Amino acid sequence: MRHGRHAAIGVFDSGVGGLTVLKALMERLPLESTVYLGDTARVPYGTKSGEVVTRYSLANAHALLEYDIKALVVACNTASAVALPALEAELPIPVIGVIIPGAQAAAKVTKTGKVAVIGTPGTIASGAYQAALTAASPTMQVNTRACPLFVPLAEEGWIDGMVPQLVAEKYLGGDFLGADVDTLVLGCTHYPLLAEVIQKVVGPGVTLVDSAKATTERLVQVLRERELTRLERGPVERHFLVTDTPARFLEVGARFLGRPLSGARQIDLHVK
Repeated sequence: MRHGRHAAIGVFDSGVGGLTVLKALMERLPLESTVYLGDTARVPYGTKSGEVVTRYSLANAHALLEYDIKALVVACNTASAVALPALEAELPIPVIGVIIPGAQAAAKVTKTGKVAVIGTPGTIASGAYQAALTAASPTMQVNTRACPLFVPLAEEGWIDGMVPQLVAEKYLGGDFLGADVDTLVLGCTHYPLLAEVIQKVVGPGVTLVDSAKATTERLVQVLRERELTRLERGPVERHFLVTDTPARFLEVGARFLGRPLSGARQIDLHVK
């Protein structure tokens, strides 16, 4: 086990979507080792109750703590929406979610003060993005919509063509955005894979905000504040853990990470 600056950064998600956050982290912090856990046996989280998601999130965190991680990134929007207080209370290390950094990034981008957020039913129902956006700017006007079909489309690799175009038009067309909305938050880690078709539907006047980069910048800040940033070059380890058989994760995960995955180890979670 390694300690302090040389310890790894833990990242968890309900499945493969959080690999878009891991990708941003690896690009921004190439010297840092990482341990990624995808709870593929219990995916998706977005349709489950907050109580259940919190139990799963705590189990994920404790599994990652066994790898002596120095910080935890909750890459799942749903878990960030409902489980962050419980994780922060129970864990002895910094915990960074994706919602507050994403909301703060959107607040900086918008010029009209009118922002839309799309995500899973669980994330949208939690009200977490709405709360984070109005905390960043009290006069913010926020439209939200759950877009659950974007998740299977991304995982199947149907990210362009007629099918995702029609789905995006169904979710994002009509009067959803309104005349003055100029910023759209992609409130699910799967959605960046569909960014091109989403942008086509909402038009060039709407800026898309992907919380992965904003979350990574927040992590950089926290590591500096705690003097936990790894400064010197050395062996960088990449561990991937899953709770179901790895084959599907490895196949789909390469699409999300933008590179092949070397392998993944199946583990059992002790969910209370």
